Amino acid sequence: MRGSSRFFLLLAVAVALAASGGGRMFAEVMEPEGLWSGPMRSETPSTLQGAVVIDLAGLEALLPRDPLLVDVGPADKKPEGFSEDRLWLPTHRSIPKAVWLPGAGAATLEAAQEEAFFRRVEELTQGDHTRPIVVFCQPRCWGSWNTGKRLVTNGYTGVHWFPGGVDSWQEKHETVVVDADEEWPVASAK
Repeated sequence: MRGSSRFFLLLAVAVALAASGGGRMFAEVMEPEGLWSGPMRSETPSTLQGAVVIDLAGLEALLPRDPLLVDVGPADKKPEGFSEDRLWLPTHRSIPKAVWLPGAGAATLEAAQEEAFFRRVEELTQGDHTRPIVVFCQPRCWGSWNTGKRLVTNGYTGVHWFPGGVDSWQEKHETVVVDADEEWPVASAK
């Protein structure tokens, strides 16, 4: 078989395997020991030690237990060169009843932000560290993984990571426009 024919045959096999779910195109991403400080949008692990990783069906099954839904997706940034005399009204769509804490998944939070994060979660769970908490963002989002890790590390035992995030939710359900949580200090900075 000639070189180019062999290449196209191997490419076709790889595409077929990926399309059928019969093979991964990427190497398995291992969990870091601490929080992830690399690019926030990249391949993530399929696990989160101390948390339950759920898909859409898992989230749907969990909803009757009234979990705290924590969206840590970033706030939209004003486009460069956006005219100052034009109105800037970005919106953030999420899962109904979600609490949006933009930026809470950053690896490094200022001490005041980290304190505010745990204080807010404590309020929202009414101090119940066993209450189901679902953390999410978008697919391939380290922010939601970091948030789950941060919660697990601080004694929360009902943590669920929903790596499919809002995109997965939208496959079967409607989203709603949410505002950043008023008690989250980053909300006033945006």
